[in-house]
Amino acid sequence: MKFNEKLIKLRKAAGLSQEELGNKLNVARQTVSKWELGETTPEMNKLEELSNLFEVTIDELVKDNSIPNVITKEMNQEKIDSLY
Repeated sequence: MKFNEKLIKLRKAAGLSQEELGNKLNVARQTVSKWELGETTPEMNKLEELSNLFEVTIDELVKDNSIPNVITKEMNQEKIDSLY
């Protein structure tokens, strides 16, 4: 899973809009949108803030093969929900 896909899932799992996430990071909503579209990537200081905010490591955010625990929990819940 790529960074932009993880960011979308983490943001949604936290119940945040792009604008709300942007406000927390002191960036514009459009910046968050560009990150989520994969057009740009955050600078290191913003990666650190995202890491702290979502309680995941920077490695979990940026490596393609690592899925943060929050996303795994969300995916497992989706599987459980789909059974009913």
